[in-house]
Amino acid sequence: MTHQENIFRNSVMEFDQVYFWTDTIKDWKNLLRQDKYKELIISSWKELIRREQIAIYAFVIMPNHLHMVWEMKDLNGKEKPYASFNKFISHQILKDLRKNHPDVLPYFEVQDTERKYRFWQRDPLAVLIDSKIKVEQKIDYIHNNPLQLKWNLADRPEKYYWSSANYYENGKDEFGIITHYKDRF
Repeated sequence: MTHQENIFRNSVMEFDQVYFWTDTIKDWKNLLRQDKYKELIISSWKELIRREQIAIYAFVIMPNHLHMVWEMKDLNGKEKPYASFNKFISHQILKDLRKNHPDVLPYFEVQDTERKYRFWQRDPLAVLIDSKIKVEQKIDYIHNNPLQLKWNLADRPEKYYWSSANYYENGKDEFGIITHYKDRF
């Protein structure tokens, strides 16, 4: 990251601004390897889009983190949509782990006063995107993430299912959640 990029910690995101967002699973555990959790994330995004609270321009869901280029449009009740998203996904994962994978829960135990388990690392990364050049750089980064040697999840960006790369390569939005970045920049 360059010094010119505006980097926000502590999840400070303003409405009607586009951000490159990285949310990471606690301790980089591969919790998102299971498709059911990826589907849960997509479903949550669909609902926030349906309510016109967010716009998503690009994304990738990796085994232990996700990257997005998105925009907050409106509050979800009293919360910003990113907070609602993280809270909802955490509750759903906790419910599933308790029922189907209780042996995994100890890996996510914390000594916080407000919770017993934490699935997302604190302070997701939010980088303000204020130009077409920056958004294109971040989208390229997002789409190429699954191709990195340490992941080797696909041999071409559009071959990785849990990404918006196929939309930008072939015009197919299989998830029904993408707004083309050129509609914004």
